[in-house]
Amino acid sequence: MDFKEKLKSVFSNNEKGDIKKCLFPAAGYGTRFLPATKAMPKEMLPIVNKPLIQYGVEEALEAGITNMAIVTGRGKRAIEDHFDISYELESQIRGTDKESLLNDIRDVIDRCVFTYTRQIVMKGLGHAVLTGKPLIGNEPFAVILADDLCVGDGSGVLKQMVDVFMKYKKCVVAVQEVKREDVSKYGVIKGEEIENDIFKVDYMVEKPSVDEAPSNLAVIGRYILIPEIFDILETLKPGKNGEIQLTDALLELAKQGKVLGYRFKGQRFDCGSVHGFVEATNFFFDKMKS
Repeated sequence: MDFKEKLKSVFSNNEKGDIKKCLFPAAGYGTRFLPATKAMPKEMLPIVNKPLIQYGVEEALEAGITNMAIVTGRGKRAIEDHFDISYELESQIRGTDKESLLNDIRDVIDRCVFTYTRQIVMKGLGHAVLTGKPLIGNEPFAVILADDLCVGDGSGVLKQMVDVFMKYKKCVVAVQEVKREDVSKYGVIKGEEIENDIFKVDYMVEKPSVDEAPSNLAVIGRYILIPEIFDILETLKPGKNGEIQLTDALLELAKQGKVLGYRFKGQRFDCGSVHGFVEATNFFFDKMKS
């Protein structure tokens, strides 16, 4: 994609309501991985030889999305540098057998447009999404949380969700069944199954106790949102832990019948935890060997 085509893809009108942009909230501190994340963004932690956020960008690309909007914070410059050309490095390895190791990231850079903004104060996922509003504009968009690494069964998880969105034109949140004792780690939905693996969401709650949880269908880090979400986030009062919760904003849209839960086909690794990170590393290492 040349420079003119990239500009056109950013500023062109989205009259069909297609999903053209993917927002990556990437300003968090990654405290579960200290001290490794003291100076390195958690999104840059490598699963084998590729950083988490690149897996997310490649998933978005597979879904037909080429505009990547990234909300960063202090100490996150490595993300911008990763999705850029490194002239010194490429000059040093040009003509060697190591040059091919950059093929994947070069392809990503060539095919995508990357825009960035900074979240000055960490006030929760809902606030991070709202911070990305200038990069998104007035159109539907996807959201990927890079530390939730997903492997789709057949097509990628985000591609599956885009297909659901194009049919219903409503918000879509990815859900999976979790153990009842783990519901307090997630946003949890309640809803009626209107089609195989698709739920009309009636109620959502952020990190409920086991007794309060309306189901064991937990929301994971994949969303497709409609632009009305920004209007709600702008006036939303802080919720759980004093943060602006995306779950609370989605609940307001769910009351209007505008939210679907999609039980995706595939596997998800919680790479924000050490256990999930090691599990994902082993999975992809075995995949490389086969």
